[in-house]
Amino acid sequence: METKRFSTSKEKRIRRKEVLEKKKAIDEIIKKASSVKDHLLSFPPFCQYERNGLSVYLESGIGDQLASPIKKYIQDLLKVNMEGPYGSEWQLEEKVKRREMVSPEARYIFVRQSTNAASDENPLAKNEERHYTGQTGDQNHLVGFVHYRFIVEEDIPVVYVYELQLEACAQRKGLGKFLMQLIELIAHKNRLGAVMLTVQKANVLAMNFYTTKLRYTISTISPSRVDPLIGAEKSYEILCKTFDSEAKAKLEEKQQDDG
Repeated sequence: METKRFSTSKEKRIRRKEVLEKKKAIDEIIKKASSVKDHLLSFPPFCQYERNGLSVYLESGIGDQLASPIKKYIQDLLKVNMEGPYGSEWQLEEKVKRREMVSPEARYIFVRQSTNAASDENPLAKNEERHYTGQTGDQNHLVGFVHYRFIVEEDIPVVYVYELQLEACAQRKGLGKFLMQLIELIAHKNRLGAVMLTVQKANVLAMNFYTTKLRYTISTISPSRVDPLIGAEKSYEILCKTFDSEAKAKLEEKQQDDG
């Protein structure tokens, strides 16, 4: 009996040590990804997009370093694009998004429409101030942005896309897919297990875009998967695309007790 108790105690210590080591490894992944000032520098081909009559280039930013004109642009575009899908919830949600917008954890990819001068130059050849829009405050020619973060969901380090917003002139030109491919590359390079995002059920076009064109699935942590009765009352779904077996098992695969 004494031997069994000792064995059980030792196993608990081993498991506790494994859990702590895993948490430390996950925290290190998040810390390392978050310490990169400009993830675009790792993907030169993705710094410009010239297709379907659209010519744009990309810049990076961080939430607590955004200039006032950039903040206003983000707020205005969010209102234009999201007030409809959120409906009566928008007034409260807008306040939440304003707080999220300036968080030091917030990472941005800004989309700028190329002028003739910009088209003749490679964005990577420009100085860092030009490439790092959070410092410039120049919102001229902005046509959209992506707000993403490095967080942990179900013990899996992930890229969570908080916003992907494009002006009407930049929509339906393949740019949204291009930006999500870039986010997935950032996730891969930084050893993150998945890309996740939240979509309003009322935003049918966005839901179809992610699930049909990009093959994202409703995550196991989405309300409709956790409890269908609760999910029916919620206005959103959480979607994901996983990149390894552990992430797939925890965030994507159907659990035995699901419907």
